[in-house]
Amino acid sequence: MRQCIYNNLVNKQNGIRIRYHKLHDNSSGIVKVLSWVYLLWLNFAFYILQFRFLGKEPGMQIYEQKKLNYYSSESEEYHYKNQSLSVEEFVKVCSLYDVISFDIFDTLIFRPMDVPSDMFYLIGERLGISDYKNIRIYAEYDARIKCKEKYNHTEINLLDIYEHLKDEVGIDYKEGMKVEEDIELSLCFANPFMKKVWDELQKRGKRIVITSDMYLPLSTIEKMLHKNGYDGYEKLYLSNEYSKSKADGTLYKEVINDNPNALIIHIGDNNNSDIKMANKNGIKALLYPNVNHNISIYRSEDMSYIIGSAYRGIVSNYIYNGLNTYSMEYEYGFIYGGIFVLGYCHFIHEYCKHNAIDRILFLSRDGDTLMKAYISIYPEEEDNCNYVYWSRKCATKLMASFDKHDYYRRFIFHKVNQGYTIEEILSSMELDELIYEIDNNATGFKTTDKLTDKNAPLLKGLIESNWTMVENTYDPQHNAAKKYYKDILKDVNKIVAIDIGWAGSGALSLAYLMKHKWDIPVQLTGILAGTNTMYNAEPDATEPFLQSGKLVSYLYSQSHNRDLLKKHDPAKDYNVFWELLLSSPTPQFVGFYEEKPNLRFGDYDDNIEGIKEIQRGILDYINEYTDRFGSPIDGTFKYMYNISGRDAYAPMLLAASHNEKYLRAISKRFSLEINVK
Repeated sequence: MRQCIYNNLVNKQNGIRIRYHKLHDNSSGIVKVLSWVYLLWLNFAFYILQFRFLGKEPGMQIYEQKKLNYYSSESEEYHYKNQSLSVEEFVKVCSLYDVISFDIFDTLIFRPMDVPSDMFYLIGERLGISDYKNIRIYAEYDARIKCKEKYNHTEINLLDIYEHLKDEVGIDYKEGMKVEEDIELSLCFANPFMKKVWDELQKRGKRIVITSDMYLPLSTIEKMLHKNGYDGYEKLYLSNEYSKSKADGTLYKEVINDNPNALIIHIGDNNNSDIKMANKNGIKALLYPNVNHNISIYRSEDMSYIIGSAYRGIVSNYIYNGLNTYSMEYEYGFIYGGIFVLGYCHFIHEYCKHNAIDRILFLSRDGDTLMKAYISIYPEEEDNCNYVYWSRKCATKLMASFDKHDYYRRFIFHKVNQGYTIEEILSSMELDELIYEIDNNATGFKTTDKLTDKNAPLLKGLIESNWTMVENTYDPQHNAAKKYYKDILKDVNKIVAIDIGWAGSGALSLAYLMKHKWDIPVQLTGILAGTNTMYNAEPDATEPFLQSGKLVSYLYSQSHNRDLLKKHDPAKDYNVFWELLLSSPTPQFVGFYEEKPNLRFGDYDDNIEGIKEIQRGILDYINEYTDRFGSPIDGTFKYMYNISGRDAYAPMLLAASHNEKYLRAISKRFSLEINVK
């Protein structure tokens, strides 16, 4: 009967189910009671008042809209609002007391998911049971109701839950309990902020106890605390051991009884059970703000269930634990670039594994961050990776005789009416001989003239009439480039070239030159983050190569994630926002030369320190993710690296809220040059 009522009130309408669980899950005391009242109101409003929108999932809009802070970083804003949140302040306050009591979960210990019950997804996967999360949530609820009816309290243990589950799904309760305990032990980790507070209090000889409402067995909690460095506490007060809870205040009485006449302070994240009930029972309380409190304000929720939870959990645990503040550039890398680079690297790895690729070429400069990330994730593949020099300018020069259309387009027609002089254009093309030709002959324009739509065809005609000189200028560069790549690709057959996108010209030009000009017998595939979109002047330029598999795209293409194909608009600087994530604190690559220096470089981008911060944020996110979920090769949770292109793009979609205000605020700190210079 209870299951029938639950299904009708909760599960019948998705919108009601999600709204109810958002309030009910992990609640206690009056909030839990209010969640039941809220559930009844939702059903009344939907069925009687005909508020049909309540049946729809709250996050069903195609693109999320949230008002991101674009004046300062999230961590800086958070510390400004919580100025007392520092290790030093916590230690100072706690030092005034005889006994310090700590809550466990979301205080001493973090889970790498934004909702604790999302751990049940991973348990269900291990047990092979579909819909295990919902089954497990209901089993716990049912066990608490039965406990209340029988013993007049709701403090159950894991065995009580699995006693119910064995009847519901037929699993061996010992196996189920072991799996849940193992996964909790392997994934839970120390809150770095509280670990410092703990260590400092121990140095001062303070007495420490732990007080927690929890169904996991005492032995499991003890192992978890020991594994994460929380040793030396006097006693562990666990609700299922005492059949008393913090939520109703009865567990605090045990702490007081064991420590008569002592000044006691309790630290925890729950306003009701950790603060209000502690104070009510004569124990001073110190709130440690729950790190997940800003998820609904700032984090993307339009993601797949498991990867989205892991993403939000890792960002919240890291950015909001209170230990550090970070720059806006760093957070741009960590929050918006980390999951993209992680997912892209795994996509590259899987492609190479399934297609027996011999060598991975990370094209400069986008490949700088990508290669560092790739090697940190797959260190055993370092010998198969090369960071190679290539650029739009270099490719455009070397492809001049094979693709004059692109040569003139990039060097001349993309720059008309932008304030460039004829001399600057020719110098960029390395055709300085023509400067003398213009200044000393009747060409119809002067080198000091600005390039316009009127004189651009004249300049093209002049270059065309001197094409032998153009070829003589670039031929030595061909020889140098050929030697460079032949040395790298000795005894190699199948390779991939990694780039951010968008037309795939970097990989395609390399493939063409290797085959038709340099006689390097390799099979090259280009792997791109994303392709040209519907807004490009030539949206289908590389479609044949994507269709044939000579180009492969991660985030989107004509054949997958077409909503992103229609959302990603270069005219709104979306290419710039993505390229900024993979910008490098290295100078622009100009080209290959026979005379020394063989490799020549141009200018650095503006704000090199900011670029380093973005890169550091991305790499720190990846380190944090791999620390939490282990090896993507043979780890228990290697499936957590299967990050779809749509999930990787989701945080950036959110960053584009409200006319890209946040993204524009970030890009203003830099000055990226998109045109070939």
